[in-house]
Amino acid sequence: MSDRPTAIVTGASRGIGKAISLELASLGYDIVINYFDFKDDKSDDGAAIETQNEIKAIGVECEILRGDVSSPDDRRRLVDFTKENFGRCDMLINNAGVAPSKRIDILEATEDSYDRVMNINLKAPYFLTQLVANWMIEQKKGNPKRNYRICNTSSLSAYTSSPARGEYCLSKAGIGMMTKLYADRLAEYEIGVFEIRPGIIMTDMTSAVKDKYDKLIAEGLTLTKRWGRPEDVAKAVGAIAEGRLDFSTGQVINVDGGFHLRRL
Repeated sequence: MSDRPTAIVTGASRGIGKAISLELASLGYDIVINYFDFKDDKSDDGAAIETQNEIKAIGVECEILRGDVSSPDDRRRLVDFTKENFGRCDMLINNAGVAPSKRIDILEATEDSYDRVMNINLKAPYFLTQLVANWMIEQKKGNPKRNYRICNTSSLSAYTSSPARGEYCLSKAGIGMMTKLYADRLAEYEIGVFEIRPGIIMTDMTSAVKDKYDKLIAEGLTLTKRWGRPEDVAKAVGAIAEGRLDFSTGQVINVDGGFHLRRL
């Protein structure tokens, strides 16, 4: 067992989750990478191993565990795996998420798509946080000087209407309230809970709409006229991990190049 703090990062084999994992590793955290390719082709296995190797090269420990966070059994297995390998969890990053398989107008959207997105994007982090928060409370009693934090990856879709992917917007709006609820409930234990709200970030999820957003960004959609990068999100999580925002529990951090500002 290491004396270093440990972080669980879901959806961490690539994209934003990978960048967050590397950032936390650079700050001295051991990392547990949870990953799962929801297309069921297991293409994330190689990416997870590659990320693990990059993290170990930094000089900390990293274990990977394939698992579907929408499965109660897999959520429990992830927590038990972390206990067995590291004996502690100082930070939970709820990052795993999916977009609808197809963009469909809300007047025609299906319950199957709704259930899939909500189960992965909202139900999963809600109950994973429940598991980890109870463990953090136990740890806090035995190690009162340690700091414990939870960070949820949301989206500008939490407040921006996209009627062709309504279930995604609802799931991210739910993450916002989930953050408030857990920040409220865990404050007595000095466990900080935060929401990171990324904007238009260059990832696999947004690659299909690159031309559309290239044009919109050039026309002034965001104040900062460039795509966001996974590293931009990771830096915000890093600030939380370093304790720079410990008096700001429940806070929403927009990482969106200024998109959230209303302008005339």
